[in-house]
Amino acid sequence: MKTQEEINYYRIADAIKYIQLNFKNQPSLEEIAEKANLSPYHFQRLFSEWAGTSPKRFLQYISISHAKKCLKENQASLFETALETGLSGTSRLHDLFVNIEGMTPGEYKNGGANLNVNYSFAETPFGKIIVAATSKGICHLVFIEDEQIALEQLISKFPAANFHHKLDSIQQNALFIFQNDWTKLQEIKLHLKGTDFQLKVWETLLKIPMGRLSTYGSIANKLENPKACRAVGTAIGDNPVAFLIPCHRVIQSSGALGGYHWGTERKMAIIGWEAAKIDE
Repeated sequence: MKTQEEINYYRIADAIKYIQLNFKNQPSLEEIAEKANLSPYHFQRLFSEWAGTSPKRFLQYISISHAKKCLKENQASLFETALETGLSGTSRLHDLFVNIEGMTPGEYKNGGANLNVNYSFAETPFGKIIVAATSKGICHLVFIEDEQIALEQLISKFPAANFHHKLDSIQQNALFIFQNDWTKLQEIKLHLKGTDFQLKVWETLLKIPMGRLSTYGSIANKLENPKACRAVGTAIGDNPVAFLIPCHRVIQSSGALGGYHWGTERKMAIIGWEAAKIDE
């Protein structure tokens, strides 16, 4: 049975999908609320509680014109802006407190033999997730629909590891990132299975500030390999840690959102939610 938080998320997701499909018509509050099976008053209140902004303002955040504005602002100094100070509260940047450690060749090749992996399920503003950690850090965090299927997919990544259904302090710390109050958040360590190129791409994504956007081409340029756009896109699609490694902040150079492993509506939701947090 779905929790009320899940029900609310899927209502918002349906509303965002409707906005996406009908954006050019600028649907009214009443139209969107009807699609969410809520009165305009209750929809406005639920949406504002969830996103931190009004449906009308959120519409602006997920528009192509807003995306193009973000890209234009970031084109010259994406990484310089990531070094800004005064990063209290929700404006703190990923690269200041999320660190990646690659698995050793032995851990990588032998399917996680000798690794103890704790995993748990949790609700987030964007739907249910499975999160897993070794003693060195988070190794897996993805949005899910079915817990059993999600667990089977996790085990397939580390078939030789020992798995324990347990919420540990490493997972708990990482989950604070989904809350409005980040004062409890400590440094988050990621323990990831990936090639050298994948790790470099994922580390580069950490330098995209919250509320900002980048492109596949820009990421390739930062890696000093401008012809690697396709390989960059593949590495981004293979991101094993949703949200913490912000692959949702990479869009097409046209301003179009592009794909997302966990659904375009979810990508739109996260981009709009983060933009609202920055504008608070």
